[in-house]
Amino acid sequence: MHYLGRDFTYSVTDQVSSRFAAALASLGVKRGDRVAIFLPNTPQFVFAFFGILKAGGIVVNNNPLYKERELERQLNDSGAEVIVASMDIVKGNDLYASLEGCRSRTGLRHVICTSTTDYLPGVKRRLAGLAGVRRIRRANTLDFVSLVKANPSATEFAHVDPVQDVAVLQYTGGTTGVSKGAMLTHYNLYSNAVVVARYFPLTQKDVCLAVLPLFHIFGLTAAMASPFHAGSQVVLLPAFHVLDVAKAIERRKVTCFCGVPSMYIAIVNHPRAKQFALGSVKACISGGSALPAEVRKWFNSLTGGNLVEGYGLSETSPVTHCNPFLQEKGRAGSVGIPLVDTDARIVSTDDRLRVLGIGEVGELAVKGPQVMKGYWRNDEETALVLHDGWLLTGDIARMDGDGFFYIVDRKKDMVDVGGMKVYPRDVEEVLFEIPGVREAAIIGVPDSFTGESVKAFVVLKDGVRGVSEEDVKEFCAARLVKYKVPKSVVFVPDLPKSLIGKVLRRQLRESSLQS
Repeated sequence: MHYLGRDFTYSVTDQVSSRFAAALASLGVKRGDRVAIFLPNTPQFVFAFFGILKAGGIVVNNNPLYKERELERQLNDSGAEVIVASMDIVKGNDLYASLEGCRSRTGLRHVICTSTTDYLPGVKRRLAGLAGVRRIRRANTLDFVSLVKANPSATEFAHVDPVQDVAVLQYTGGTTGVSKGAMLTHYNLYSNAVVVARYFPLTQKDVCLAVLPLFHIFGLTAAMASPFHAGSQVVLLPAFHVLDVAKAIERRKVTCFCGVPSMYIAIVNHPRAKQFALGSVKACISGGSALPAEVRKWFNSLTGGNLVEGYGLSETSPVTHCNPFLQEKGRAGSVGIPLVDTDARIVSTDDRLRVLGIGEVGELAVKGPQVMKGYWRNDEETALVLHDGWLLTGDIARMDGDGFFYIVDRKKDMVDVGGMKVYPRDVEEVLFEIPGVREAAIIGVPDSFTGESVKAFVVLKDGVRGVSEEDVKEFCAARLVKYKVPKSVVFVPDLPKSLIGKVLRRQLRESSLQS
C-alpha cells in the first residue's frame, strides 16, 4: 500500500494485521464476534479488516460520516462489542462525536481509537495540524498503535468455514429501503475478488487507486481485495478531491481506477481537466449508479482511457456484471455481461418464478458464488429476495440477444404517470445531452391528474448561463414521448449524494414535498 507518502509492503501488512488479531483475542474476541470499523481510507482500516478476520471475527462496516442515530442502530443490530474508530477532528468536523453520543446506548465493551496521522511520514504528521487535522485523545478508549506494538503476531488464526461463516456484515437499504446487514461469507468475498482481479486483469505491475470508501462494498472488493489478490499496489486516499486524485494518478502511475459516476463527472468538469496527465490509466470501472453515456464519452476523450460500466450490489459482494474493456465489444448504456460463474435472468415483477424473454423488461435476478448468505437476523426479508439460490436485485432490467444487460432503474425509483412507467435513466440520459448540463436527476412527484409527474433537478456547468426551464422541456420533448417529459425543472447548485456518490433521490422527494 502507498498512503500519503509512506509505503507498506505485503509482509508488513500481514504482520501488523496479525498483531492486531492477537490484540483482539486478548480482549476476548472469538469466532463469530462482531467488530465494527468506523474509519476513512487509512492503513488502519486494512490492518483492522484482516486482523478481525484472522481473529475469527465478523467485520461490521460503518460509514465514518454517520450521525449518532444511524451508527447506534447498526451497532445494536449487529451486536458489535468492539469498534475501531477515528479520534480526529478534521477541519472542525469531529469524526468521533457520533460514537461518543451513542456509546452508552450500545453493547460496546471496547473502543479502539486511531488517527489518520498515525501512519503518516514524520514530516507530514507534523504538517497535519496545518491542514486542519487535530488528533484528540479520547477518554475510556484503547490506542490502536499501542495495542499493535504490545502484542506479538498471532501464529495461529481462528478456524473458520469459508463457505458458511460470515466475514462481513454489509449494511444496505436493499430492495425495501430498510437498512439491514447482508451476510457476506469469506467465500463470497474471495470469489468476487478473484473474478474481478482476472477481469481487468490485474497483475503485480498494476497500481490501483483506492479512493472509493473501503467501508462500501464496491471499494472493499474492487479497490482493496481484488488488487491484494493479484499482488498489485494500492494507493490509498482518505477522501475524493479531484486535484488529489489527479496528482495521485500522475505521481504513482495509476493503471486502474474504480469509481462512481459523480467522480468521473467531477474530473471531466474540472477547469484544469485538460492539463491532467492521466495517460497511465488503462482501465476504469464505474459502478454504484448508472453511468450516463455522455459522461463515458467525455472521460474517454479526455484521458484516452477505457471507462466501462459494471453492476453489482451489497448483497453480491458486489460485482455481477461488467462490460468488456475492449471498447468495440462493449455496449453503450449496458452494464455488460455476467461475470464468470454468475447466472442472470429477467423475471416477472409479479411472479419471480416466471422467466421473461429477450428484450422483455422485468426484475433482474442473479445467482453465483458471490451471492450473500442472507440478511442478518432477518429471515422475513431474506425470504423476500432469496429463492433457490437466486437473488432478486430490486432493479428493473432487460437483456438483449447477445446477453448484455441494461438496467432500466430501481423498482422504487419508477415514476408512474397515469399508468405509464417512466424509468429515471431514460430521461436523465437525455438531460445529460443538453449543452451546459453537468448533472441531472429526476423523481416522481404527486400529480392530481396523472397520479405522478416527472420533476427534473438540473446542475449546470460552472459559468453556464441562459438555460431555462422551457429550454430543458423543449429539448426533452423533441426526444421523449410526452409523458416522460419533465413537467417541472428545478436548477440546483448540487445534487444530494451519499459518501460514495449515489444521488439521494429520497432527499429530493422530501425537499419537493416541503416546497
